[in-house]
Amino acid sequence: MKSTIHPTWYHDCKVTCSCGNTFTIGSVKDSLQIDICDKCHPFFTGEVKFVDRQGRVEKFRKQQEEATKKQAQTQRIGKKAQKATDSKSYRELLQDQQVALRQAAKAEIAAKL
Repeated sequence: MKSTIHPTWYHDCKVTCSCGNTFTIGSVKDSLQIDICDKCHPFFTGEVKFVDRQGRVEKFRKQQEEATKKQAQTQRIGKKAQKATDSKSYRELLQDQQVALRQAAKAEIAAKL
């Protein structure tokens, strides 16, 4: 077995978490910096908190706010357009047209006499 191809093994690698927790493990690096550990992870602590790396949670919340604003605007526009249009149903409009045609036909017949 070749002795020069294997990395150096550190039995006392110091791991430091962003919460301040430190512990020792074995690794090929002499020290490690981590973002989350068992002392601050929501699964182990039972706390409800978002583990946000690179602003993903904030980005999602911002998208949700924009979507609700846009939906509210379209609903307002839809209500204005609905008020502007006639509130009669299609059936009522057809009945009105039929009544108007009958009246026009009666007037035409009366004009011929």
